[in-house]
This record gives sequence, C-alpha cells and structure tokens, in this order.
Amino acid sequence: MVRFDQEMIEEIVAIKESLSRHNNPTESNKKNRRSRKSKQSDAACDVYIDVSSCSSKASLSEPMRYRERFFHEPELVTFMRSTHEADTYEEFAGSMMIHQQDGFQDRRSLFPCHWSEEAVSNALKVGVAFKALFCVNAYKPDEAYCRIDGLQTDILISGLVTQNRAVEGDIVAVVIDNPSLWPRMKGSNGSSSSSASNGNDSVHSGDGSRGKSKQEKGSQNAFSSNGLDIYEDGSYSANDSAHSHIHDLSRIYHANGNVNDLATSLEKLCTITGAQPTKRPTGSVVAIIEKSPRRDSIVGFLCTKQLFNRQQRKKGSQKNRHRLDKSYEYVLLTPNDPKFTKMAVSVRSFPADLMKRLEDGDSMIDSELVAAKIVHWAEDSDIPYACVVTNFGRGSDVDAQIASILFENGINTSEFSPEVLSCLPHIPWEVPQLVSRKDFRKVCVYTIDPVTASDLDDALSVEKLPDGHFCVGVHIADVSHFMPSPDTDLDADARNRSTSVYLQRSKLPMLPPILSDNLASLDPGEDRLTFSIIWKLNPGGEILDRWAGLTIIRSCCKLSYEHAQDILDGKVTFQDSAEMAKHWPTLYGDFEWHDVLRSVKSLHQISQILRNNRFKNGAVSIENSKPGFLFDDQGLPYDAVFKHRMDSHFLVEEFMLLANRTAAELLHKACPSSALLRRHPEPNVKKLREFESLCNKHGLKLNFSSPTHFHQSLEAIRNELKDPVLSTILISYAARPMRLAEYICSGDYNDSDDLIHYSLGFPLYTHFTSPLRRYPDIVVHRTLKAILQVEGHYLPETKDTEEAQGVVSDGAKMHRVSDPKFISDVASHSNDRKLAARHVNDAIDKLYLWALVRKKGVLYSEAAALNLGPRFMTIYIPKLAIEKRIHYDEVEDLFVEWLETTETVILSLSSPKKRTPNGKRPGKKFKPLDDAVTLVNPVNMEPETSTPSRNNRESQSCSGISILTNVDPACFPLTIRSLSTFPIALHAVGGDGCPIDIVARLYCYSYSYFC
Repeated sequence: MVRFDQEMIEEIVAIKESLSRHNNPTESNKKNRRSRKSKQSDAACDVYIDVSSCSSKASLSEPMRYRERFFHEPELVTFMRSTHEADTYEEFAGSMMIHQQDGFQDRRSLFPCHWSEEAVSNALKVGVAFKALFCVNAYKPDEAYCRIDGLQTDILISGLVTQNRAVEGDIVAVVIDNPSLWPRMKGSNGSSSSSASNGNDSVHSGDGSRGKSKQEKGSQNAFSSNGLDIYEDGSYSANDSAHSHIHDLSRIYHANGNVNDLATSLEKLCTITGAQPTKRPTGSVVAIIEKSPRRDSIVGFLCTKQLFNRQQRKKGSQKNRHRLDKSYEYVLLTPNDPKFTKMAVSVRSFPADLMKRLEDGDSMIDSELVAAKIVHWAEDSDIPYACVVTNFGRGSDVDAQIASILFENGINTSEFSPEVLSCLPHIPWEVPQLVSRKDFRKVCVYTIDPVTASDLDDALSVEKLPDGHFCVGVHIADVSHFMPSPDTDLDADARNRSTSVYLQRSKLPMLPPILSDNLASLDPGEDRLTFSIIWKLNPGGEILDRWAGLTIIRSCCKLSYEHAQDILDGKVTFQDSAEMAKHWPTLYGDFEWHDVLRSVKSLHQISQILRNNRFKNGAVSIENSKPGFLFDDQGLPYDAVFKHRMDSHFLVEEFMLLANRTAAELLHKACPSSALLRRHPEPNVKKLREFESLCNKHGLKLNFSSPTHFHQSLEAIRNELKDPVLSTILISYAARPMRLAEYICSGDYNDSDDLIHYSLGFPLYTHFTSPLRRYPDIVVHRTLKAILQVEGHYLPETKDTEEAQGVVSDGAKMHRVSDPKFISDVASHSNDRKLAARHVNDAIDKLYLWALVRKKGVLYSEAAALNLGPRFMTIYIPKLAIEKRIHYDEVEDLFVEWLETTETVILSLSSPKKRTPNGKRPGKKFKPLDDAVTLVNPVNMEPETSTPSRNNRESQSCSGISILTNVDPACFPLTIRSLSTFPIALHAVGGDGCPIDIVARLYCYSYSYFC
C-alpha cells in the first residue's frame, strides 16, 4: 500500500491552493474577467501544470488530471473535472491540466470521470467512499440525496456536476465533503431543533452565504479522500485550511501503518453528524456501482417538432416543422417523472410504425406516451442518450396511463407460461388424506375478506373452553404444498413477481389464478390444506400455550368486512337466521348462523384486548383515512368517498399480527442466522424534532423518548384537538419521520435491537399470513416446515440437541432456506417489488383522482398550510389526503408580504387599472394571476375565466359545480399562517403532450379587483 510522504503532501497542497485561488477569484478579478469576456476568441486557452516531477514514493499507473471548463448557460459557470484512474485511492500525484475554454457556441456540460471498479472497491473497503442509494428531489432535480446504511442523515448532492450522471435509484459510491463545507439545514438557526415551517429557503451555507454550491465556493476538498477532518479518537476539526485537511487525512489513514476501514469511517461520520445536527452533510458521486432498473423504464413524451443533431440543436423550418429532416438524428424526450432529466432519443431507434408516422409528419406523436431506456450518458453530454421501446397511446387515455405506470415500475404483466402452469396439479383435484395433518373440518372456521376478494388465504376460528379460556386459530393457505421446492419454474416466476399488484378495479396476481383463486384459496365448503397456529388465551389476552402445524379445514362461509361489522354492530340477531339465509352468504356444514355470530363476537372481544395490550407495550398507531373511488360502466371514476377502517378490519388485523409474530419467534429460535424477518427501523430523529417543534408552536406536547410515550402523545393530541382537520394534518406530519419497513435476513444484523418492528412494538416480526400474494410468506412456510420435522421426531427436552438441530438444518437445506445469501437476495428483491407495487397504487390513485377532477372541471375544498415561505406554500387537502404546492411569487397583480418572525404570509390584489401599459410591472416577467388564484366576481360569485392559464386552458370551461359541499371563497387580502385553513380550487392539467397533474389554486374573491 502506497503512503503519502510529507514532501508530497506539501507539493499537492501548493497545487490545490493554486486551484482554489483560480476557482475563487476576488470580486475585482471577476469584474475584469467579465469585461474581457467579449474580447475572448472561441479558441481554447490551455494551461498545463506538470507536477510529474514531484518527489513521491507513489508509483502511478495513471496520471491524475484536473480539467476546468468555463461555459455560459446563461452565465459563467465553473467546475472541476477529476479523473481517479489509479491503483488505489491514495495515488493523487500526477500530471494536472487546467483547461480554460470560453465559447458561447460550445456549451457542453462536462462531468468528472467515474472511478474504476478497482478504485471504488478499494475506496469502499477502507472507508474513503460510501455505498449509497441515490435519490433525486422531485421539486429541485439539481438536488439529490444519498442514503447510506447506518447513517441517520442523508447526504446532500448539490448540483448536476456532483451528481455525476447518476439517476434516481442508482447505487453509487459517494465521497463526503469537508464538514466546514456542509450547509445548514432548512430552518435551522444554530439550534438543534429545526423548524418545519419554511420550505422556501435556499440551502444555507456554513459561512452564512445563501444559495452557493460548493463548486462556486472552490475546490477545498479536491484532494481529500473522504472529506472528513476526523482523528483516531473520533474528534473532528472544521479547519478550512487545505494543508491541515490533507495532513489530517494522512494521519487518519496511515497512523501506525494501518489503513482505515468502512465500519470505523461510518462510525466517525455518525459522530460528526450527531455533533452538528443543524448541518447537512454534502458529497459527490464518484462512481455508479449498480445502475437502477428505472433506467430501462423511462416514460414520457417526445418533442418531434424540434429535431437536432449531435453538434447543435436548432429549429426546423416553419414549412416542414412536422417533417423528419434526415440531417437531424435526435429528438427530445421529457420524462413524466420530474426526477429524471430530459433525454436525447435517436430517431433511428424508433420502432418501425413510429418511424413511418414521423416520416409522414404525424403531429399526434407528441401527444402520446412512450417508453424509453437510457443507453449511454457521455462525459461531454449534458443529457443522456436514450432509445424508444414502445408506445402506449394518447396521454389523456386512462388505459394508456395505467399501462405506462406498470411499465415504469417494472411490473410483470405477462401471462403465466406453459412451463409455469405445468407445475400445477390437474383439475379436478382432490385434497389428499394426510395423516400428518390435524383435522379442523368439524370446527367453525370462516374467512373475512373484502367482498370482491377471490384469493382467500386466511381463516379464523375460536372455541371457548370449559375453564373459561379461549382456543383461537389462524389458518393460512398452505401454498408451499404446491410449491415444495424453489427449483421449479413456478417458484422462479413467483419469486420474480414477488407480490400481487392491485389496481383498484383489477389485480395482477403473483400466482396463476388456478392456484391462487382455486386450489389453494380457502373457499367455503371445500376441503383445503392449511398451515395453522393455535393459541390458548386467558380472558386477559395472555398466551398460555401455542401450537403450529399442518392442518386441513373446510370453511363454513365467506364473510365480507361489512357482514362482520353488521354482526358487531348488532344489526343481526339469532332470530334473523331465516332472513340471513336469503341475503347473506351460503352457510356450509353442520353449523348455524348463531355459531358464526357467537364466534365473531368472541374474536372481537379478544382482539380488542390484544390491541390494547399491544399499544401498552410500545406499538404506535399512525394512520389516516384515504379516499376511494366509485366507477361507472366505462371504468372511469364519477365520485370519491372516504374509506374508514371498521372494527371488523381491526379484528382480522390483530390475529394476523399475532400469527406473524409467533411465526417470527419460531423462525428466529430455530434459524437465528437465516430467518426471513420483517423489520421496521426507528424513525428519523431529525424529522421527529421538526414534528416536535411544530407541536410546540401550537401548544401541544410531544414525547418521543420511547414508542409508548410517542403513541400516548399522539393519542393526547387527537383528544385535545377539537378540529378534525387539524388533527388529520398533525397525524400526517407524524408519519413523515417513519422509515419504510423492510424484509431482512436475520444473519445480516448482529444487534437484536436492529430486528425490531418499531410501529408494531414487536421484537421479532415476519410475514406468514398471505402466501397467495407475497413470496416471502412462502419462504417462511418452508422454513417452518423444516422446523416441524424436529417437532415430529423429538421430545420437547431434546429439541435443542445437536442431533435435532441437524435435522432442522437438513430440512432447511432441502428448501434452500438455510442459505443466508438466498434469504438476503429474496429479502432485497421483495423489498424492491413491494415498493414498486406501492408506487403503482399511489400512481393509480393519482390517475383516477385526475380523471375525476377532469370530468368535474373543478373541485373546491378546504386546505391547510403546512409549510409557508416567501415564494410558495405547501398545502394539505384533508378530504383527498394529498399535498400540493401553490406558488405566489412573481404573479401578476398579486402582492406578497412575508413576515418571517411569525411565519405569516399576507396576499393582496391590485386592480388591473394600476398595471403598466403593457399589462405588467416593468423589469420583471410575471406569471398570469390564474396560475395561483381562481378568482370569482363577488357580484355573481362565478369564477373569473376571462384569461385562461396556459397550463389549464382545457379545464377552464368548468361548470363550477363541486362534489365537495359548503366551500365558500375567501376574500382578499388573505392572511395565512401555519396550519390555517382556506378554500382552494383543484384543476386537472396535462394528459396529451405533458404529464398529468392536479394543480391547486387559491379560491378567492375581491371587490377592489373588479372596481
């Protein structure tokens, strides 16, 4: 391993300081440079600084090159282009080149070269760089965040250059900046508690300047290995001196002849971020380790009206503006997802039908959704190159939008192959009589599911014992009986799909319907194979005994949640049995309806006790209702209603949670290093502090010192707030600090605290109860079956012997569930597919809401201000459970007064008569008023539609009829404070040629405006 010597460090520091002066000229130098700008020719002026003669013990395999390019877009921007092609991260000596070019016509954005795989591997091992997930800010795409496992705070990647061609979802190698360069968190004023109110400020730099990126501040960390002045004792220095920075790095990585390692670097980084809670760590992407699958599933709109070649982009002639000019090779693609940049699409990559339409001058191409994939992103290109994969149809068509959503999220929509279907038994199929299974066909067992459910994978039973205790059973479809081995086409296909995807009116099943809706589904009146867990509970909900094993059941009926709720509400009685037979589901077996009624009520009573005990032991409840849609015969929504969870939902949920927890305990005890578990990490502390600050502003107390205290605080807030809207908003805020739950392999974590499920309050948890729609549940079933081999062959006192554990191991190997690598891979892929399914659900909800608003023309509703600032505010619409932004800066005739001390904004209107002759105030370009306000005339209280917005011309022909009643417009001037409510108007925009969206505007009237 090559080391720095002092002479080498000093020479590198001298060069670095020279570069720093070059990148940070004085104000007079900047003026001189601007005055010389018009005199400069287009020819490049290259300056080479050769430092190859630096005395060093390093043997360089590749020189290190720094290249600086100046270009205008529209003003002078400088950045450094660095290449790390060396055997190790330490070989920083070599030749340097400062390349200065000032030409307006050549405006290429150059990016740093990515580190080689070997350099990245070495850097990750010694903690110089960190592996992270790259996430882009949808509102500010030039800001991205890198999430490093084990670090509470995300790393800010500010600027497209430092993002270095990474895209949303990439796994990247990131180098951390010097802590002295870290900006302040939004809303922080030097205290550890940051305000959640102002989302409008630029990032504050540590030296008090606003809005500067670290490229503008110079290259103080150009030579740093990981940008941290950290010492062996864990302390750090914010010294901004280049010499001390590199000297300290050499001390860290070469003290006592040993290099650092990843765990130590991460620990020190956690220490520094914890010591500076008001600072946001920043860094730069140096390599892309794993490309995101999203690169292959970009959805957007083409712009064929303006084609361009590699050298330049210019408009075609007006005469043939829709015709393909063979001299132009590319068209622009604008992705629907704002997290992705525009892309250059090769015309030659067009499918044949699309190419023919383009040659024929079909202008409708630009209004259609297309799918593309990123092919390449060169260092000298400001946007990536892509190729078209397929065409979905008109952007205003709901079916085309749904198809694009599924493609964008990588959802498998293909039919099940003959190879997969051949793994299933032939129909008709009879349940084999297996003596190894307990027979529950004489027990009152039933299912409770949505009324439209066809894949029934869980059933319930309860018996009251003579001693007053209860015997409660959860019976789960034994899918693993049909999928005993992971080495089949059926299993491989299910593992790839990982989860069923629900689309409001339909579903994409994980398993073939012949299995999920027939053979394994717990249909009433049919013998079915199950995996059951039985508990003996006392009246206080305490578990006295438990049993898990293979069973066979025959469900007596299929209840809907509404049926069960009617039973709990007392809407049906034992005397209604004859009437129930007419209007309720068919009852099978030797049971009467009073047996079912008694069973449901007993389960409800027990579930309430279990639920109360769970919250006493640390569970946290953060949930709000969400709207559902009512559809017409064409499959389009015509109304929205809120979905409220009923007691019948909580009844089923409580026993499913208990079954999953029990399965996790059995798994982890028998397979501590290869158990597939479900983990929910603790919430983000910084965001909890923001929520605490918001509560304090409104006189509410929040205690998040423990999950129990957190839940009690939330319940107290719910009870204290009389306004249900405000309560809903605050609870939605409480969900923000929560992290996503994830599947894990237990062997990947050494600390048992890392296995907890925070929101449920369980030390161990897994998924066991839904094998028809989740692949991890199938893996859990197989593992439990391997454990049952010990249960069946050994007495309780000998189950923990070496021989017994060997039997478990052999059974686990047969199902490949003892391989931690296999379990980790399943967990990772399942996490990805579950998140994709969630994105699909959210996108489908947004699509149907857009279609509903478009059909109505405009919707009026109450909204509440979440974040306020001088330029815009973020609002929450409780009746739709969505957040939107309203920008009010630089809007025609709208004046904004921002009171920072009280976090209040005052909006007022000026009369159009006070405008300048051209209709606008001089010196600025203003947006039209109806971009921010739906203004009504107080004389007739009708929306003012004389000047439709450029973004909403198609939706301004509104009827003004609202499906949300009792919403009156507010009057200007309008004073808005944090969490204050006011009326808004919602409009549907986009569809053909641009992404769909719902825009929110203030709904107001003004007397002075129309005078």
